[in-house]
Amino acid sequence: MTEADVAASWRPGCPVGPDRLRLVRLTHWDFAGQPRTGALVVHEAVAADVVTVFDALFRQRFPIRQMRPVDVYGGDDAASMAADNTSGFNCRRAVTEGAASWSAHAYGRAIDVNPVENPYLFGGRVLPPAGAAYVDRGAYRPGMAVADGVLVRAFAAVGWSWGGVWSNPDYQHFTTGR
Repeated sequence: MTEADVAASWRPGCPVGPDRLRLVRLTHWDFAGQPRTGALVVHEAVAADVVTVFDALFRQRFPIRQMRPVDVYGGDDAASMAADNTSGFNCRRAVTEGAASWSAHAYGRAIDVNPVENPYLFGGRVLPPAGAAYVDRGAYRPGMAVADGVLVRAFAAVGWSWGGVWSNPDYQHFTTGR
């Protein structure tokens, strides 16, 4: 990738340069049961993991609303989440109560999947707000990440962890330290 490819989501000072990022094009099922092609920007070191995960999800017909680089939303994480967009790289700070730190997304080593169906519960807020209908994780609906479900198992198979088990559950978030 070049600076121009990630003009809205990268800037000087980010922990990873554009030359270490890759655009991975992936086929996925939409919520109407139609195959679609989407794209994720991820760190070069995890591109093969991402292909493996999304191949497994495709074989299991796991639905994904859409998959577009966050640059399509001007690098705005809230806008990307509100659009129920599955995304990877975005040079931004972590949403946390602690000291400011880079998000794993800033390293290209995290992916948020179906943010509306898999909201982040933080500080009494539901992110994105449209995810409020999915806070109750007891009744499975298509596109949801649940313990031992297709989505969580696919990421676990390549050694990634799931934010759904955190004290502030981030059901959409999958990350790796590799």
